[in-house]
Amino acid sequence: MNATMPRRPLGNSGATVSAMGLGCMTMSSIYAAKPADEPESIRTIHQALDLGIDFIDTADAYGAGHNEELVGRAVHGHLGRAFLATKFGNLRNPDGTFKGVCGTAAYVKEACEASLKRLNVETIDLLYLHRVDPNTPIEETVGAMGELVAAGKVRYIGLSEAAPETLRRAHATHPVAALQTEYSLFTRDVETDGVLDTARELGIAFVAYSPLGRGFLTGGVRADEFGAGDSRKNQPRFNGDNLAVNLRLADAVSAIAKRKGCSSAQLALAWLMHKDGVIPIPGTKSVKHLNDNAGAAVLALHAADLAALDAALPVGAVVGLRYPAGQMGSLRL
Repeated sequence: MNATMPRRPLGNSGATVSAMGLGCMTMSSIYAAKPADEPESIRTIHQALDLGIDFIDTADAYGAGHNEELVGRAVHGHLGRAFLATKFGNLRNPDGTFKGVCGTAAYVKEACEASLKRLNVETIDLLYLHRVDPNTPIEETVGAMGELVAAGKVRYIGLSEAAPETLRRAHATHPVAALQTEYSLFTRDVETDGVLDTARELGIAFVAYSPLGRGFLTGGVRADEFGAGDSRKNQPRFNGDNLAVNLRLADAVSAIAKRKGCSSAQLALAWLMHKDGVIPIPGTKSVKHLNDNAGAAVLALHAADLAALDAALPVGAVVGLRYPAGQMGSLRL
């Protein structure tokens, strides 16, 4: 294990995880029309464990269950080294388009059993509600999740993209260990809408997904480069005039990284890792990018660096919604 990868408490749950996680979504046909290189994906997960990155993130919606199966195969024989987090409730059609959300008590248990089978484990370390079901009281959903904890099928529970009041109601029903929500230099609304403050107040870990701005903060996104099947083609931030503005913002981060002597990804991840209670889970499907991301753990940021980043990418600078309009309605419920 790499001693340079620090660990961080998972809120007030009593558990600790690596200060950076590994998001596995792109290993299963999310940004591309065909699945990623599975052997390379498994090598990436194994390398993460070797680097001390044990917080492995998946979901039943990624690749219609394929991602959980892949993660299950990768960690088989390594369960003592991996902390597995998965999600349920975000329903998708066979083509990957958003179908809806289900958080009924019956479905909570059904989804958990299916995830246990695909992951090939007896207990899920952290089970998230992927999106809040607007038609089911959060107390019903979280109450059922708490029953899974009592039954030994789940160790800790979490929510994703929940509003502050929903998070409070959920936490009053059963302790919530983690809130997973998009957060990066490119998506900073959680700093102003009460989400981050509420999580900190309640002692809930804040798990930042898409910490590299869906590729913007790697310095690798360019205009009109998205292939067939790449879901970013449908995201407003990656289209038309929005893309041109956002690329200039990304270039500003790249310039700061160059002066700092690090990659853009390392700079963006270090910025998050310097924030109290925040655990980024950058997604990658290659050992090369994983190794680069891991370098953020030893990157020191000084007051001048943080000020430069705040000036380059202040809250509200990025233009365009982060999801298509139809999906935005499922957030912050």
